[in-house]
Amino acid sequence: MQQISLKEKWEQVIKYTSQKFGDGETLNLDAIIYLIGVQELGQGQRRFKKDEKINLMHIAICRLLEPYGFYEFDYYDDDSWPHYKAKEALPNLKPGEQSVLMKGAIVQYFEMQNLI
Repeated sequence: MQQISLKEKWEQVIKYTSQKFGDGETLNLDAIIYLIGVQELGQGQRRFKKDEKINLMHIAICRLLEPYGFYEFDYYDDDSWPHYKAKEALPNLKPGEQSVLMKGAIVQYFEMQNLI
């Protein structure tokens, strides 16, 4: 059986998210992280304030890095927003290495959701 590379899987994620949410535009890494945050919040599509958008990205990053042991789900607040606690310090990575880590985590997330 042939192994599909991270690059090929990442292209599948971009294709899927861009077709479903991109309005003809190709979504970038940050846009995909934002969409994952909206999904994890579970309150549907609505307008978010600027600080909420930042919090959505934070939720997504915590959720994406949870399987790697960096974060652990803690609780939902009174507004049903999920909160995570840091379990392990993130390694000091160069920007390119950060990108590879996040793309790998996103691919894993999409595979777990049976979307790619």
